[in-house]
Amino acid sequence: MADKGGLEGIVVAKSELCSIDGQKGILLYRGYDIRDLAEHASYEEVAYLLLRGDLPSSDELAAFREELAEARPVSGEAAQVVDMIAGDATPMEMLRTAVSTTSFDDPDKDSNEEEANQRKAVRLIAKFPTLIGRYLRRREGLEPVDPDPDLDYATNFLTMVRGEQPSPEEARIFDVSMILHADHEMPASTFTARIIASTLSDMHSAIVGAIGALKGPLHGGANERVMGMLEEIGSPDRVEENIRGRLERREKIMGFGHRVYKTMDPRAAILKEFARELSEKDETGEPNWFELSERIEQTVHEERGLYPNVDFYSASTYRYLGIPTDTFTALFAASRVVGWSAHVIEQYRDNRIIRPTSEYVGPDRREYPALSQRS
Repeated sequence: MADKGGLEGIVVAKSELCSIDGQKGILLYRGYDIRDLAEHASYEEVAYLLLRGDLPSSDELAAFREELAEARPVSGEAAQVVDMIAGDATPMEMLRTAVSTTSFDDPDKDSNEEEANQRKAVRLIAKFPTLIGRYLRRREGLEPVDPDPDLDYATNFLTMVRGEQPSPEEARIFDVSMILHADHEMPASTFTARIIASTLSDMHSAIVGAIGALKGPLHGGANERVMGMLEEIGSPDRVEENIRGRLERREKIMGFGHRVYKTMDPRAAILKEFARELSEKDETGEPNWFELSERIEQTVHEERGLYPNVDFYSASTYRYLGIPTDTFTALFAASRVVGWSAHVIEQYRDNRIIRPTSEYVGPDRREYPALSQRS
């Protein structure tokens, strides 16, 4: 069998968390179809499902929401770090640094017991929005919006980011967007987290490593580059010429194609409808990002037969929600931290250090020449 590179087709772990049928476009979290979860569940329910193994009862969900709400505030040290670097750091640089800081005063930082890691996971999930919201406010010279324990997860998150409460429709769209990004089997960031965990390092280290992997434009950074492409094209009338020119120059069209899916990414289909809904109510005076995106989708499919992935329509959805473009990947991390945490916990349960090998293609054994004999 020819080596395709990138570990394509290589099984690196057994997992109960997520399964994908790329031929049929099916994504399941612990057996539940992503479409059903997007229609009926909240992000808190999905977080509970991934961390604890099944959907919560009403009492379990209420208790879990209370755990999350209580864990939202960040320590003085983490807050100081965000304030200090907000003017110079990018959102992902901030997140990489500040998340590491949150381990300093974590009461469970020295334990890798499962109950301790469950508690650490809840704290991480709860604090990501607080860190992102504080950073965005501080870099604009504004006072941070404190987390509100009376607000649900998505409403509180958007309120801290935007400085005002979203509409119920906006909050629901954002909540579902978080669900869609919560886990996705074994991409680079999740694999990174599991590799770090396999050394019996701590959860915070594994999550920080995952953030570093997600930062790359071929992984989490793709939706930022999608928005950059939309802004560059600017008008639906310019789509065909622009996209065909990119394809002729063999440029990658960000947001299209997927290593796993051979049909429409089910997450992309849901986000497309959200972008459509939000475009119909948009009053910002900006270009119609949905119309632009749909025209690009049609052109790329006609020319190359490719389908959009989750990054493509998440870009316009987040833009309509008033989220700064350079923060898109940080929001991806805030969604995916639950999946990373669940994978880390799973890795610890039956751990064996992940240590693959490589095929050596360098020179055969050579004799060592004296320095005077080297030209």
